[in-house]
Amino acid sequence: MNLSPRNFGNEKSGMEINSFINYDVSPVSPDDTMKQVQERFFELVNTHLPVVKDGHLVGNISEEDMGSFDLEKKVTDYLYALDAFFVKEDTTWLEVLEEFARSNTNMMPVLSAEGKYLGCYDLTDIMGLFRETPFFNEPGGILIVEKGSADYTFSEISQIVESDNGKLLGAFISRNEGDLVQLTLKVGNTGLNSIMQSFRRYGYNIVMGNEDDMYMDNLKERSNYLRKFLNI
Repeated sequence: MNLSPRNFGNEKSGMEINSFINYDVSPVSPDDTMKQVQERFFELVNTHLPVVKDGHLVGNISEEDMGSFDLEKKVTDYLYALDAFFVKEDTTWLEVLEEFARSNTNMMPVLSAEGKYLGCYDLTDIMGLFRETPFFNEPGGILIVEKGSADYTFSEISQIVESDNGKLLGAFISRNEGDLVQLTLKVGNTGLNSIMQSFRRYGYNIVMGNEDDMYMDNLKERSNYLRKFLNI
């Protein structure tokens, strides 16, 4: 699933998300033994731990891989098995959330603009930011529309909603297959019936339209991404 950068409302700033950097999780050293790493995993609930040398991220070691490692060997013996993922300190919270999904992890290393390891984000903290957005907090309806990938624009979508006195609270690309794109919209201020008719006039196919209190269940059903991370 691709998240669109168009999330309308009170989006958190880079400075605010930086306040969630966790400096308490000590990174693993390449000179640590795998037994030491295993003991660290026993103490934490992390799916991964960052491996850092001289202030720079080497990679991320996965708890899932621990069963195949010789505990007497060092991390440096398994550098080839490390997972490579991270975000920069100026990465927006929505892009951070997307990187969590791509990397299938609950721990995300954060690097400075110069590439220095700063600390890490915890998935639960970042999901907390997501839940605070108008997309989830403000009353409204969820509408999923579909159109050719070359035939839609977010400006057009916003215009359609606003022409029926609606308010577009958020939008993201929830499916992208072949030449078709599905877009999930959160609409406030009005019912969906007239808006759905307007989308049809503009050539959009209506995949789903539900009001108010149904939106969370339908998002979970339609999106593997949200179903996975909203149930933490």
